[in-house]
Amino acid sequence: MAVRPDRASMPHLMSLLAAFVAVSVAMGVLAAGLLMPAVGAAGSLSNKSINAFDNIDKTWTTTALAQQSKVLDADNKVIATPYDQNRIIVKLSKVAPIMQQAQVAIEDSRFFDHGALDIRGTARAFFNNAAGNSTQGGSSLTQQFVKMTLQYEALKKGDEQAALDAIDVNYGRKLREMALAMQVEKEMTKRQILQGYLNLAYYGDQAYGIEAAALHYFDVHASQLNLTQSATLAGVVQSPSNSDPHNYPEAAQKRRDVVLDRMAQLGIISAAESAAAKKPSIKSLLRIRDSEGGTCDRSSQPYFCNYVIAYLKTLKVLGKNEDERTLAINRGGLTIKTTIKSDWQQQILVDLRSRVPAGDPSGIGAAAAVVEPGTGKVLAMVQTSEYGLTKDKKSSVAKTTQSWVVPIAYGGTLGFPIGSTAKVFTLLTALESGIPVNGTVPAPAAGIGLRNAHAFPPTVYKDGCGSPDTWYVSNDFQTKGPTETFRYATAQSINSAFAATMISLGGCKVRDMWNRLGAVDGNGKEVYPTPSNLTLGSASVAPLTLANVYATLAADGKWCPTTPIESIKTADGKFLKLPAPKCKQVLQPDIVAGADELLKGVIATGTGTAAAIGRPAAGKTGTHEGHQQSWFVGYTPQLATAVYVGTPITAHEMDGAGACVGGRCYGHIFGGTIAAPLWGQIMGQITQGMPYQNFPAPSYKILNGDLVSVPYVVGRSVGDATAILQAAGFSAVVGGTVQSTVPAGLVGATAPTGSAARGTTITLLTSTGYVPPPVTQKPPPNTATTPANTATKPANTATKPPGNTLTSQKP
Repeated sequence: MAVRPDRASMPHLMSLLAAFVAVSVAMGVLAAGLLMPAVGAAGSLSNKSINAFDNIDKTWTTTALAQQSKVLDADNKVIATPYDQNRIIVKLSKVAPIMQQAQVAIEDSRFFDHGALDIRGTARAFFNNAAGNSTQGGSSLTQQFVKMTLQYEALKKGDEQAALDAIDVNYGRKLREMALAMQVEKEMTKRQILQGYLNLAYYGDQAYGIEAAALHYFDVHASQLNLTQSATLAGVVQSPSNSDPHNYPEAAQKRRDVVLDRMAQLGIISAAESAAAKKPSIKSLLRIRDSEGGTCDRSSQPYFCNYVIAYLKTLKVLGKNEDERTLAINRGGLTIKTTIKSDWQQQILVDLRSRVPAGDPSGIGAAAAVVEPGTGKVLAMVQTSEYGLTKDKKSSVAKTTQSWVVPIAYGGTLGFPIGSTAKVFTLLTALESGIPVNGTVPAPAAGIGLRNAHAFPPTVYKDGCGSPDTWYVSNDFQTKGPTETFRYATAQSINSAFAATMISLGGCKVRDMWNRLGAVDGNGKEVYPTPSNLTLGSASVAPLTLANVYATLAADGKWCPTTPIESIKTADGKFLKLPAPKCKQVLQPDIVAGADELLKGVIATGTGTAAAIGRPAAGKTGTHEGHQQSWFVGYTPQLATAVYVGTPITAHEMDGAGACVGGRCYGHIFGGTIAAPLWGQIMGQITQGMPYQNFPAPSYKILNGDLVSVPYVVGRSVGDATAILQAAGFSAVVGGTVQSTVPAGLVGATAPTGSAARGTTITLLTSTGYVPPPVTQKPPPNTATTPANTATKPANTATKPPGNTLTSQKP
């Protein structure tokens, strides 16, 4: 017996009827008489619905689907896939035919036979709905594509209400969906619609589109899907929130079997093929592959990934502001090739942890940055910690999301005090000021060591880059003074000599050299120009920034901003035009050649001998006061590398018990203790196979200076002599006394004399006022002896002296 609707259901029935009549009229099927008996019943209501249908906005526009971007290393290996939605767009030709058939079979088996709407399905749904109180779907695959697109577009714009309206179960929404489906089929082919559907559909567990789903669940591309896998994925689309294979394997298996039954019913596969495809359990099929993306947490290089994403957000080519750039990164399907060398990364991490294990009880960590000279390309950046969050400060040295290598803007730190690596700025300023490689620099007094600091009062500074307080400078060993050769002072990193040299040059000149070489702190601010900051490295700088300072020397004075990006390609295969690097020549090559010569001595005979790599290299050790941070930063003509070993989380002295790290104990940790041998180990490995290349030779002038006559100032007062020497382009220091007839207290001698390089420090020796008479000594009596073996008497050669007297010599 037919079910007859009651009066309560009549309004619902009438609205259904009106909707169907409107759609039928729009499709030209009303004249076919499909619903002629119902027309009278619908009456004026159907006419209003037809008018409403005609007035629906059928404008159809879509923007590009959001899809994941890819971040590649220098060898084109994927290291991250940033995305808002895990989607990879593929052409229909890249989707296995069996997958296409499975999806069509379960969603709209007559898709290629009917128009935009499936009249049979719509009629069936209409009569079923009219007979009861439930709503049954009759949507064609095109209609489903329209519904998903409307929802996606609304979510993309952040319009959550419009997204809900797009999937709301009501007949007004259904009418608009039908109208738009008809418009879509005027503009797109069936294959284009199916391709759009497969790329847009959500397959659960954060996998959007068939390619991402195939990779996520089965670790195969969509083109490689087999029958069982295809039926599994096709079944998910109806209810992805509670039937995805990863979280709901039993539900996914039931849906898979429904799809297989339907494919067999339609004759797409045989009953035997269906039965065979049902045998494997869903759990046995899964090969869950976590994407590297979403955030950098899953990246194989998470610290570098964070740096890259932050860097990309500064590129105007990706958008007008940071929000637009973020959308481009996460949704644009970009292919971002970076400069990082993953194999170097892995090797350097092994090297660092061989001496400084992650989470060592000492609280000591290590990091390294490698920069290509002349381009600023970041080739490696590594630290010993594991990537992750921790609330325990003590274990932060073992696990952290903060990079120790890059500045704050890129997820890093303020940096760390750089110790004596800062002497390079005074060294370069001295060379520019005329002090030659083979010249001398002031070393204010003899005997300055750890317990005997030299005091520089506020009155010694010649410009505004000084200190209002007395500055006490000590050395790691006692010095001779009052001057040192430039080579020796550099190789042995003599603090008092560089402090005195910086003061004689003018601290502001040295500060300007910091700025010229881009040596800023982790906030991007200029280093505050206190004497200790400028030449002894009390100021903090990030390892990547410091590596780039020394890369400028390796590039003969050419400074380039650091960059992690090689190229960016859009989803349609076009390369974006990236801004040209703003490189600039900040130092004369001959000045740099002089610096190379001096800094080679650090490795050859100085504090960095442990950094030797068997090829030309130059660099500088650095130890922060109190042995809290240590460094070795150096370069070959091809690479510049900074190695940092210190206490990145909780600063403490690396000596005594705190100097035991990685199973080895040290009295004190200097730059030459761990950082230098690590630098040598790392650079020795990554330079293998590179051409053996020498540094350019400095000119005679840089080596020996602009030789000028040293004014004769003997007999002058110290003040007058100093003024005369300064006027001639020299500086002067008092270096002790000399015995001379010149009145006491006046200059009795200078060193050097004659000629010297302009800018040389001339040592003034004051006269004692007298010269003691020479001491003569008379030989004691009877002490003349014939030296042994100096007179030999040949056999039978005795001679007889005159007067027939024989003599003999005592030995």
